[in-house]
Amino acid sequence: EQVRLLMDASANLDAVRLHQEAAFLATKADIREEIDRLKTHVASARTLLGSGGAVGRKLDFLAQEFNRESNTLCSKSNAAAVTAIGLELKAVVDQFREQVQNLE
Repeated sequence: EQVRLLMDASANLDAVRLHQEAAFLATKADIREEIDRLKTHVASARTLLGSGGAVGRKLDFLAQEFNRESNTLCSKSNAAAVTAIGLELKAVVDQFREQVQNLE
């Protein structure tokens, strides 16, 4: 009964609107931008760590960025495996932040 009702209701859908909604959902679930930003932040952290000097505050800022990206990644994910990776990333970011707080 429910399937029949859904099929009847779908006959009244506007095809253009349906395509717009599908494109919106696909864009919303795309995590490539977060992955790219994480790569950039990792490269920045490596550069800072190799430069020496007082880098604690800058690394703390990067830790905040890592955390922000991992949160966004988890919230966008529809796949359990990606969510698990995001949660692991959050744990590693937490450890990173703790270590950074010990630096000048």
